[in-house]
Amino acid sequence: MKFLNKNFKELETFAKSKNKEYINSSPFPHIVIDNFFNENMLNDILSEFPKNLDNIGYQYKTKVEQKKFTLNDSKLLSENTSNFINFLNSQIFLDFLQTLTGINEKLQSDPYLQGGGLHELRNDGYLNVHADFNIHPTLKLDRRLNILIYLNKNWEDEFGGNLQLWNQDMTKCEKKIIPIFNRMVIFSTTDFSYHGNPDKINCPKDQSRKSIAMYYYSNGRPAHERKLGAHSTIFRKRPESDDPDGNIEFKKLFGKIYYRSKKKIN
Repeated sequence: MKFLNKNFKELETFAKSKNKEYINSSPFPHIVIDNFFNENMLNDILSEFPKNLDNIGYQYKTKVEQKKFTLNDSKLLSENTSNFINFLNSQIFLDFLQTLTGINEKLQSDPYLQGGGLHELRNDGYLNVHADFNIHPTLKLDRRLNILIYLNKNWEDEFGGNLQLWNQDMTKCEKKIIPIFNRMVIFSTTDFSYHGNPDKINCPKDQSRKSIAMYYYSNGRPAHERKLGAHSTIFRKRPESDDPDGNIEFKKLFGKIYYRSKKKIN
């Protein structure tokens, strides 16, 4: 299988061996896997990563996320990138995710890449801690998994941009993950799987924080994973930070309108 590192070609065996680790990880189910994919293939994708996402993609520019650029239009993706994303949406990869995570409901991929695709953060860019939208706007399915695949060579801790995983009551960051090249992070998406990269990027001018984001869905989900009805992205304030005031910040999913709610999630 050309997309994978040869050490991971027995996908079902590997998934079974990591199932308990995934389920029992704190603060919510997740796993970090390094060098999972074929390095030469990712090198090709990185070399073809668009240098003009600010012109051909979508830019998020608000008080809760800055200098974040995305591209999910398959017509504008390189052939290598499209082929890789097609693999990530394939039954082979879905079966791997199903076994790894132990999710009972049948997982489904998103051919529309809603909110996913190529992501880039440039210097001074950040994305505050949040829980993601929980219902696909077109398919009306429940969002269950996030996958982030990082494309950053020679990335140093001092550059910022670490992925932070926070506990449910937003009192502690329990894990920080450096977004290094060929690192994949998989985590369950619930109403309280709070995550983000809220520290501003400060890297050399010829670099930026690049990744591929994929989201997976199911028809229905366990009731204990939901505290709210259908919602778009929910931003949370970190303790003792200069994050925007307000207990919860809701983001309109496909626009630039932001508004505050004083409703608390406990």
